[in-house]
Amino acid sequence: MSENIISLGADSPKGDIPNTPLMVSLISFVLGSIFAFGAVLFYSGTLCGYWWATYQLGFFLAAWAAFHWGEFAVTAGWNRHRCSVDSFLLNNGSSYHIAHSCALLEYLVSLYFFPTWKSHSYVTLIGIALALAGQALRSTAMIQASSNFSHAVATYKLETHQLVTHGVYAWCRHPSYAGFFYWGLGTQLALQNPISFLVYAIVLWNFFSKRIQGEEHALVRFFGDDYIQYRKRVGTKIPYI
Repeated sequence: MSENIISLGADSPKGDIPNTPLMVSLISFVLGSIFAFGAVLFYSGTLCGYWWATYQLGFFLAAWAAFHWGEFAVTAGWNRHRCSVDSFLLNNGSSYHIAHSCALLEYLVSLYFFPTWKSHSYVTLIGIALALAGQALRSTAMIQASSNFSHAVATYKLETHQLVTHGVYAWCRHPSYAGFFYWGLGTQLALQNPISFLVYAIVLWNFFSKRIQGEEHALVRFFGDDYIQYRKRVGTKIPYI
């Protein structure tokens, strides 16, 4: 997820998922169905009296589906030459899906055995607000960076490549990273998952700390003093990074 670096072929499909119109339409249909189910559950707050059917779970499902569909949609709309089936970010690695599965497991287990733990509606509201803000920040960053954005960390600089410092980049140095960081934490607050919230915070912070450090070496090499001065003026908005 490199915001300021373009690399020739950096976003070539990995081949894990067939890069065909049929697969794109199928994934979009599945994500749309999950989003619709989550939205209905969030709005109604129940489903035929099932204990697991809560507005919190509904929001999580809708937010997860919207995130992955949005990654593809924004890429297709503002960065078309890099768009492929991988733009859904569904092949983010097994650890990514394990993390979300564990979060769902924590929510369902604690809801079943200790339902009062999920009764703090103000925590869920804070989580919803944080997740929506994170999603908005990430999508806006991708749109404003346009063709300068890449989901893959790259190593080559194109002649047309520009350092993006306007819009959200004027006050946040890596807004797509910050957006995902707060989106992830927001989803766990929405579910009122204390364990997953702590694990997400540690894992995401460690991941982005290393990623930003490595990426900025390339940015300094590409843009020299221009990037150094930009880095001095603008922070990442992720604590201690």
